[in-house]
Amino acid sequence: MVEKAILLLEDGRIFIGKSFGAEGETVGEVCFNTGMTGYQEILTDPSYCRQIVTMTTPHIG
Repeated sequence: MVEKAILLLEDGRIFIGKSFGAEGETVGEVCFNTGMTGYQEILTDPSYCRQIVTMTTPHIG
């Protein structure tokens, strides 16, 4: 289910968007991925543990 999400950065900037997956609050390093394919692998890759993955492709799926 897609839920409203708020991303608050260390410098005080706020971004409103949509999240999916587990509900709740979290803290982590924001990283991004520019891939047009392979998003399933990215979201299940253990190397992204404790990171907030931002997809730069506007359409996933």
